[in-house]
Amino acid sequence: MKQGFSLCFLSILLVSHLFAQTVTPGANRTEQYLPLLKGKTIAVVANHTSFINKKNIVDSLLSLGINIKLIFSPEHGFRGKADAGEAVSNSIDSLTQLPVISLYGNYHKPKKEDLAGIDLVLFDIQDVGVRFYTYISTMHYVMEACAEQNVPFMVLDRPNPNGYYIDGPVLKKQYQSFVGMHTVPIVYGMTIGEYALMVNGEGWLALGKRTKLTVIECLGYTHKTRFDVPIKPSPNLPNALSIQLYPTLCLFEGTVMSVGRGTDYPFQVIGHPGFNVKSFNFKPRSIPDVCKLPLFIGQTCNGIDYRSKRAFPPYDEGKINIAIIAYAYKNTTLKEKQNFFNSFFTRLSGNEELKQQIIDNIPEQQIRASWQNDLDAFKLIRCKYLLYKDF
Repeated sequence: MKQGFSLCFLSILLVSHLFAQTVTPGANRTEQYLPLLKGKTIAVVANHTSFINKKNIVDSLLSLGINIKLIFSPEHGFRGKADAGEAVSNSIDSLTQLPVISLYGNYHKPKKEDLAGIDLVLFDIQDVGVRFYTYISTMHYVMEACAEQNVPFMVLDRPNPNGYYIDGPVLKKQYQSFVGMHTVPIVYGMTIGEYALMVNGEGWLALGKRTKLTVIECLGYTHKTRFDVPIKPSPNLPNALSIQLYPTLCLFEGTVMSVGRGTDYPFQVIGHPGFNVKSFNFKPRSIPDVCKLPLFIGQTCNGIDYRSKRAFPPYDEGKINIAIIAYAYKNTTLKEKQNFFNSFFTRLSGNEELKQQIIDNIPEQQIRASWQNDLDAFKLIRCKYLLYKDF
């Protein structure tokens, strides 16, 4: 029976992988949107994940005769080399000589003068479908600026590698921040195009404004599709495993634990110099263009390696793994346990309850049950904006 199950599981993975390869991102469907760009002055919101086939979208559109006036860049910058949380300055792109306005520097929202003379703003960035991944926050502010200045906004949709499930606590409004702007769960199961439709349709922009929104859909994608991102979406998400683990392990950024920044396997391990579990260790170092000053630089961290099938507690795919956080909390020293969580954890989780539930040793099943009513309410909103077949 077990062998039959394994063969069946492998078959499903193979079919999913083959199906994923047939997906065509919106950016590649130039016949759908180039006619809408011709003769107009365009601003592009883009980074290193923005490309048509294997060529950066800005370079491609310029070669096709599209008039691009400027580039807006999100966290990590246009070419994707800035560290997480690092302020990015305005600059001139060395390859195109176009001005690059950073939306992760002095301000997050384009100014009125930034959009002067712009006929349309084009957004093309690979998201990972997690509430605290800041590309959706950048999109929100650009949409808001476009709505205020009556500039049309177009999203070239891309598949969501975590688009096959919905999980986690729904953010409470009092905990809104740049790492959580909307009342959605940690994993919301939508592409970035569907998400834009929801932000617009639900009136979540300032003063309930709506922008003139167009979404160029992907072809061959459904929410059952298991999609491997062809280029790392940010410096510390280098592979499919890190993207899969990110919804759970990023919560450790609000604790005393390291998530492996400054190693070759960020968001695939957790550890701390005082961690009582000693089956694995790592030593963070400075890595240019990835992580310049990681937590516990030069110190040996004891921890758990989720690249190993023997990792304990095991990672259960397709959900937020509270057991991993609870286990780490229990296995720190008394001193570290008293300061295990910091204020950033509340911003990431979107509530105060999760932290207290872990401290109080509440069973995971009971913690998950406490999310259910909010998740059910979100799903009713979500279903109004889906462009692709659901799971």
